[in-house]
Amino acid sequence: MQQALTSRVVDLFLELCSLPSPSGNERAVADRVTAYLTELGLEWDEDDSAAQLDGDTGNVYCRIPPTNGAGGTPIFFCAHTDTVPPEAAIDPVVGEDGLVRNAGGTILGSDNKAAVVAMLEAVRRVLEEGREHAGLELLFTPQEEVSLRGADAFDHTRLVATTGYVYDQGAPIGEIVLGSPHARLLDFRFHGRAAHAGMYPEDGRSAIAAASRAIADFRLGRIDEETSANVGVITGGTARNVVPEWCSFTAEVRSHDESKAVALAREMLESAAFAASLVDCEVESEVRPSFPGYRFRESDEPVRLAAAALERCGYALSYALSGGGADANVFNARGLQCVNL
Repeated sequence: MQQALTSRVVDLFLELCSLPSPSGNERAVADRVTAYLTELGLEWDEDDSAAQLDGDTGNVYCRIPPTNGAGGTPIFFCAHTDTVPPEAAIDPVVGEDGLVRNAGGTILGSDNKAAVVAMLEAVRRVLEEGREHAGLELLFTPQEEVSLRGADAFDHTRLVATTGYVYDQGAPIGEIVLGSPHARLLDFRFHGRAAHAGMYPEDGRSAIAAASRAIADFRLGRIDEETSANVGVITGGTARNVVPEWCSFTAEVRSHDESKAVALAREMLESAAFAASLVDCEVESEVRPSFPGYRFRESDEPVRLAAAALERCGYALSYALSGGGADANVFNARGLQCVNL
């Protein structure tokens, strides 16, 4: 039952990809989505989370009531309208091999605009073909790429369905994500003492040296099959010839075992404090949750529903654990059951 993409689907995908929508600036994509929903005769609304998120777009929500007498399970679908920031122009083209690429050489934006198009096309088919269903809800979130902020700001009690699906896994169709890690964000700021690096270096206390020692002592990368850690950004100093008075860096920890994430974050805090003490510096540190993890079993109903649908469409099933977060993390943390596909 696998079908070739129709020109309508491809055209909509190309149109959405051509609209830059970095986190916080999703307005053009949201407007196109809502226009499409209006064309289908559907009612939708956008919440007021844009101001809360310091962006230009809120969460767009649309509910299609169940058909008369239809049994089954109400479900909601979610996709995000933002992308990582493009570094150049976006010029989506269809190659001779049928694949869509960005001729501009930067991101295409298929994460997550492919999912947006899939949801819109699916609902259009349901309506045009008069398919029976137990209730469908669509949610289009902003700012997913920056710690799932849009989904976090959405009032999940508006959802009638307690079972949902997010299309946000970079893998072949047929892969079902059974779990996502718990994540912690860590921020460090080292304080030293400025001095002229040529005339009075002994009077200085290098915050960069202290931060570098801390990072060197951290266990980074793949810690074990469940756990990883990374230092992503480091800044510091004022001039080439000045012993740096300050240095800051950001890090993260992820693990499918929450106790491991907590323990590794604590270990990093202790390493930073020790590194600062060695060169008579001070360090300010903060740890905060990024997104909560979750875990499904293959026998859980949302997983079984997805597996049955995929098999009916002729796809080979596979199961995986994700190393990243998605809007599904937010919904699962709030008591809903949301599977990432």
